[in-house]
Amino acid sequence: MKIKAIAEKATDKHNFKDLKGYADFCSLYLDYVADNLQAVIISQNENHYQFYQYDKSGNFQITRPINSNLMLDAVRFHDVRPNLLDMLHSVKDIGADDLKRDWINNAIYTIQQSIGAALDALPAGSSNTARKLNGDLFEQFIRLIIKEIGIDCRAGVVQIPVYVDGYKVFDMSYQHDLIIESPEKLMLIGSIKTSSKDRIDKIFIDKFLYNKLTDTHIPHIAVFLNDVQRKNTRSESKYRIDSTFLPGHFKGYTVKLNPLDGVYYCDIRPNMLTEDILKDHIKTFDHLICEDIWKFL
Repeated sequence: MKIKAIAEKATDKHNFKDLKGYADFCSLYLDYVADNLQAVIISQNENHYQFYQYDKSGNFQITRPINSNLMLDAVRFHDVRPNLLDMLHSVKDIGADDLKRDWINNAIYTIQQSIGAALDALPAGSSNTARKLNGDLFEQFIRLIIKEIGIDCRAGVVQIPVYVDGYKVFDMSYQHDLIIESPEKLMLIGSIKTSSKDRIDKIFIDKFLYNKLTDTHIPHIAVFLNDVQRKNTRSESKYRIDSTFLPGHFKGYTVKLNPLDGVYYCDIRPNMLTEDILKDHIKTFDHLICEDIWKFL
């Protein structure tokens, strides 16, 4: 199968109805790139990031940056895949230092990046459509994972009642990527995005407005795939990556507005592990499904 056919397969949401569909696509993509790439280009400023260049059948197009420390190859993914569902079913029993956490994070990153990188083979005029599709599939992927660990969730609209002098005068509608609720009450609201670029402000403000309007303290979380992109340089021969994360904005909103209850990355940036405030509020994705989500609920 040529990369164009794989990219077309990635545009059909019917191929991603369940976790098996996501894993099947990832296997197909990894098997292709194992033997058919024109080149693997190493990022000049962070060497563990790579760009895949497709061959003539893919018009020699170059993918988004891929973290080689996280991206599994075909052999490793085929080894991990049969155990992935079992690991998700027993996440509460996985210890803090268990290697299964790395396997879960790496598998999730690999599956989603296989979709994004495949979509990078579409013609340049399709880039906006591909970006939207990739984001939609990531949102659905994370919701499927949360359902697989035993927690029902959905995307949709939350109605916020607004009271004046003790009387409800109207409802406000808020659209959210992740909603967890019991029959009696709303329990958690989440944002799921491939990147925090151009979105981090809204996530903090959504929490502030919701809790202010309802006089409650519903947990608000954010899940991101990564915060890296290809850096634009004058010379096309210089391949570098650039961070799209805004640490100043994140710290300012955390300190002066309200902290989010959890922020989780599949591909976490180094400064998120070392800088004050960032290291206390940002974690890798395994922390959400193995620990934090159970505390929230």
